[in-house]
Amino acid sequence: MLPILYSYRRCPYAMRARMALKLAEIEVEIREISLRNKPAHMLQLSPKATVPVLVLPDGKVIDESKAIMQWALEQAASKREGKCDALQASIHEDCRALVLMNDTEFKKNLDAYKYPERYPTQSQLEYRAQGEVFLQQLEILLQQNTYLFGDMPSFADYAIFPFVRQFAAVDSAWFETAPYPKLRTWLNNWVNSDLFKSIMTKNPTFID
Repeated sequence: MLPILYSYRRCPYAMRARMALKLAEIEVEIREISLRNKPAHMLQLSPKATVPVLVLPDGKVIDESKAIMQWALEQAASKREGKCDALQASIHEDCRALVLMNDTEFKKNLDAYKYPERYPTQSQLEYRAQGEVFLQQLEILLQQNTYLFGDMPSFADYAIFPFVRQFAAVDSAWFETAPYPKLRTWLNNWVNSDLFKSIMTKNPTFID
């Protein structure tokens, strides 16, 4: 019996969970949900009603993306998967702080930039400028290394990439000329990676 992952293909939280599970070589049954008709079983297990939700064979439920990533890395470490051991070791204080900033302040600005009609108190360009504060931090880090915290991907790279991808897609023409050349290269490398392509295959919508 495989773990069940309730997911939504385009959700950045679900993307990073799928990436960690794939990297750890953990096979799961992916249940692609419809946001307009969420499965009753998922809602029973996780009343917060957001993806991803991972249901383990023993009935344990993990319904927070970073926790799913952490669980996947721990499983891989127990099997002595060297690449995941190194990734596990990358979860240091600065890494946690950067991911927290992504998940709070940057995500808030991303939502407002992407859906300005829902946030009429400021203009879309003002929301973009606020989001750029985080992009500037990433650019500075990437001027020093290939990845955010060194020459190998860290937990932060996997956790943050899907959100930067979403931000860049709001106005791709602007992003292509924005003053973030290192960030652009980093983003393009992730988008074109075999890992990302493998977790973006389409699955039929699950109906329970």
